[in-house]
Amino acid sequence: GRSNALVVSMNGMADEKQIADFILRPAFHVQTDGVPASALPAFFREHALSMHETELTSAKNDVISAIAEGRTAILFDGAGEAILCDTRGFVSRPVGEPQNEMTILGPKEAFTENIRTNITLLRRILKRPDFVCEFRDSGGTNGTKLVLAYLDGTVNPALLAELKRRLDTIATDTRLTVGRIEQMIEDFTYLPLPQMLKTERPDRAASAVLDGRIALLVEGCPLAGVLPITIGTLMESGEDIDMRQPVGTIVRVIRMLGAILSTYLPAYFLALALHHPGQLSSEILETVIASRAMVFLPLWMEMIFLLLVFQLVREAGLRVPGSIGHAIGIIGGLLLGQAAVSANIVSTVVLIIVALTGLGNFTIPDYSAQVATSYYRILLCIAATLGGLLGITVTGLCATAVMCTVKSFGVPFFAPFSPVTRHGEHLLFRTRIRNRAGASDWTNPKRRRA
Repeated sequence: GRSNALVVSMNGMADEKQIADFILRPAFHVQTDGVPASALPAFFREHALSMHETELTSAKNDVISAIAEGRTAILFDGAGEAILCDTRGFVSRPVGEPQNEMTILGPKEAFTENIRTNITLLRRILKRPDFVCEFRDSGGTNGTKLVLAYLDGTVNPALLAELKRRLDTIATDTRLTVGRIEQMIEDFTYLPLPQMLKTERPDRAASAVLDGRIALLVEGCPLAGVLPITIGTLMESGEDIDMRQPVGTIVRVIRMLGAILSTYLPAYFLALALHHPGQLSSEILETVIASRAMVFLPLWMEMIFLLLVFQLVREAGLRVPGSIGHAIGIIGGLLLGQAAVSANIVSTVVLIIVALTGLGNFTIPDYSAQVATSYYRILLCIAATLGGLLGITVTGLCATAVMCTVKSFGVPFFAPFSPVTRHGEHLLFRTRIRNRAGASDWTNPKRRRA
């Protein structure tokens, strides 16, 4: 006997070869004599389909969503259920190398826009039965899928429940990415520093999961969001732990010095030159005065102008193709700087200060943190212009006090230093690798380090 059925799929999203080999061809050889219409979906799924991922559903919206994401729906005449078959076969970008988080000693794989490929990249590293990848809807009307990756039995249940609660509040028609989701669920919207780490490296996301944190994957986004984070998370690189302890410590010290130099050097120079010239030697003062002999801009305005020009050159180099971007960097850094000095628009001393600031800024591993320090740098320059070293001190203390009140999904941003925890991260010194299991206790995990 024969039964009437309808196979529905989206052209270009579903794999036509899978449909022909595993759905249509077996369907012509199945006999349905004596099978009632209501039992046809279950019977056909059991005796005809030879696919690894099928499910029955009676919800119309589930069928529509499945077809839109590349699956195939089989509908039967007189039956109240449909069979959904996983036949997704759309073209996706292959696994490539990281573009923004380059390493020498670490792996060379990066996330792609295919969320199942990203899960596979994580599972190749975390071959553990307690590693969970939980699918859920994004909350918007576009049907974007999210994945919460964590270690069941290690992650803090309260953290997981709070993240799910915040994700449930999302209801938007906007295309969702990790960065947009971060802005929708974060606590401190106007804080420049990020409250979620965005990484394109599977090994870095896997390390965070092993430490009791949660990795958020979004369909169509080649980044993973890691939460919660601290100031130490933003300052560590993926290959710090791959180096031997003395070398890793030296690299971290240089990175911290570069970050401090980038943040405070322009403001410190302004404070000394404008309010505390007595702390400078006569040779340095003569050099500053000689370099500014024909410059018409005030010193503070010249400094902020050059800092903004540096950001302009940087953004221009990032937004154009690679080879042209390098040319823009050379033109902006060499030709424009030299021409500005020759035209007496800026002084050579201030140009050197801004160049050192730019080099120190690039030592910060996280791109969002690099951009955030730009706001803080200009704020310190204004404070130094108005109040000298006292202005820098007051502004630094206020900024530190504000960041001490910030929490990344319930975890203090300055943990494990404020408040102090038992097993803390080390910003400056890389500790010896110990043979122990569990996660750092600043996330309050269920399975802590011994």
